[in-house]
Amino acid sequence: MGEPQPFLDPLTPAAIFLVATIDEGGEAVVRELLADLPGLRRSVGFRVPGSGLACITSVGSGAWDRLFSGSKPAQLHEFPGYVGDKHQAPITAGDLLFHIKAESQDACFELAMKIGERLTGAATIVDQTVGFRYFEQRDLLGFVDGTENPEGELALVAGLVGDEDPEFAGGSYVIVQKYLHDLDSWKALSTTEQEKVIGRTKLDDYELSDADKPANSHVAVNDQDEVGNIVRANMPFGSVKDGEFGTYYIAYADDPTVTETMLERMFLGTPDAAYDRILDFSTAVTGTSFFTPPAGFFDALPDAPAPAAAVARESLAANDVVQTNGHGSLGIGSLRR
Repeated sequence: MGEPQPFLDPLTPAAIFLVATIDEGGEAVVRELLADLPGLRRSVGFRVPGSGLACITSVGSGAWDRLFSGSKPAQLHEFPGYVGDKHQAPITAGDLLFHIKAESQDACFELAMKIGERLTGAATIVDQTVGFRYFEQRDLLGFVDGTENPEGELALVAGLVGDEDPEFAGGSYVIVQKYLHDLDSWKALSTTEQEKVIGRTKLDDYELSDADKPANSHVAVNDQDEVGNIVRANMPFGSVKDGEFGTYYIAYADDPTVTETMLERMFLGTPDAAYDRILDFSTAVTGTSFFTPPAGFFDALPDAPAPAAAVARESLAANDVVQTNGHGSLGIGSLRR
């Protein structure tokens, strides 16, 4: 198994998430950046000792076909999106995801700037989200986020592709969504009512008993014992000026259908709940899927795809060979008409 990128490491106090789309003709520049990223990360990190700077880089399905020839991760596909009776999870553009994290925001910002400079004229950054630690790993709703993340060996199993796709073992499938919170409506609820929406106690972060936990609570709908495990690296974000406060949801998994099943249950419901009640207070505004290759992938990128013109010429040449018998057929035995 290849060495994974460091998304399994503990959460840091600071993070920046960049999502970019590749401009037409920008593939060669993007490939150069991907090959140089490990060195860029080392250069910035060396200047900020103790920052623990990391950049987990992921590639979308359409971008993979534009950047690389040869094999593709077996389950890499576009984010499906979900439209429920009351809430929806939109599909938004994204070819590249840079999950930059560190102990300090200056290190994150410096690397994000370098990535942006290298992408100028070749790709467009369509979303930048600055994440931060909020008290004891809480989200802006005031609840601890990520308590049920798998640990140790279970995290490796849940987060990393294994022998089922050996060429990409050590990689991971990642889905990102931005959720904006309606804090006015949320704060109008009593603490007890908020706890029933989440399914955990607010102060000390204990899961409610089955008798007290509603079937449409966030914890009940996303029961990992029932659906499967994922590795989340969620971060709060916000803007006081714009009145926007939210959670950047980022879920890594060895199998994207695990995360997708959770989202289906949230937005389309379960046998016991019409939808996840948290969606009455948190609205999904983005949704994109990517594959996170093993770390060594960037040290020796696959060859670029043959240019479209070259492919067309090869196709024409092959067609000329087929037509050489003058009958427009292969002319082999009984196949000839």
